[in-house]
Formats: sequence, C-alpha cells, structure tokens
Amino acid sequence: MEEKFDVLDQHGGFTGQTATRSECHNQGLWHRAIVVFIVSTDGQKVLLQKRSKSKKMWPDMWDVAVGGHVDAGEFGYQAALREAKEELGIILQPQDLLHIGSSTSENIEGNIINRHFNDYFVTHLDLDPSQIKLQPEEVQEVNWISVDDFANFITNDTASITDKPVCWNYYLRYLQSQH
Repeated sequence: MEEKFDVLDQHGGFTGQTATRSECHNQGLWHRAIVVFIVSTDGQKVLLQKRSKSKKMWPDMWDVAVGGHVDAGEFGYQAALREAKEELGIILQPQDLLHIGSSTSENIEGNIINRHFNDYFVTHLDLDPSQIKLQPEEVQEVNWISVDDFANFITNDTASITDKPVCWNYYLRYLQSQH
C-alpha cells in the first residue's frame, strides 16, 4: 500500500486532504519531509549516505544521512525517528534530535515534482559504517567525511551529490555555527 501524506497549501498550512506519494509527486502537491544530519560526538565528522541505484530521484548519489517524507498524521520528529530506523537501523529517541530549522524546497526531475516543507534535525552519534544496517532499496553505502572537507565536497563535487542546495546549506551553516 502506497504511503499517504498530508497535503499542504503553499504556506505550509494543512488543507485537510491527504494524497499518495505518486499523487503528490505527479501533481506537484506540497507535503512535508524531514532531514536528519548525523555528526560525530566530537563534531569533527558528518555521516553521508549514498542513495540506492534504484531510486527514482538522484540514484547513486551522495545525500544527507537520513531523509524522508512525513506520513499523514505524523509529526516531523516521529518521521525522523522512523526514517533513521528504516534507512540505517538506528534507534533514536526524541531527546536525541535537535530541531535546527525548516525550509521549503522544490525539485523537478523528469515527471516528478517534489515540493517539500522540510524540517531539519541534528543528532550526535559515533557509528561504525560497517555495523550500520542499511535498507538496500534506499541506501547502498554510508561514509564519514570530515567537517573540514565537507564544504569543499558540496561545493566542488556537485555531480555526485543530490541537488538539494537549501538542505546542504543548512548542514553547512549548522556545522559552521559549531566551530
């Protein structure tokens, strides 16, 4: 059964309607998404995931550690906890997440019109990438990158990362605020 999302108006307000993922993406309906940035406890590394080769948008490209849609009736932090468990097998608690902001984003790729109201969360963890249980249909690999290399990577290696400039800039701004 296909996921259902709350449909939002252009200002982020709930319309009282729900729609499937495909309806949202085919019709360009506004809906909610979350992003979880994972930073090492010493603040020196960030975890990135490489998207599965079978993904419809940005297959085989590097992305933030965790991302996904907010299901109908769900709060953003609940989606963040669920997605971390689904994609990486990581069990987080609400107190593990720091909400650092929100934004809108619009990506059009082929016949997919992705219009999101995004909530950004950060968690600090030390994980061994070889011990992370990846959801193969979503994620093919995870890897740490140093904070020092991160800005250069997202600026100069744009052919290998997802086309999410607002998201990447949120991550960079958070990291810069910590140093």
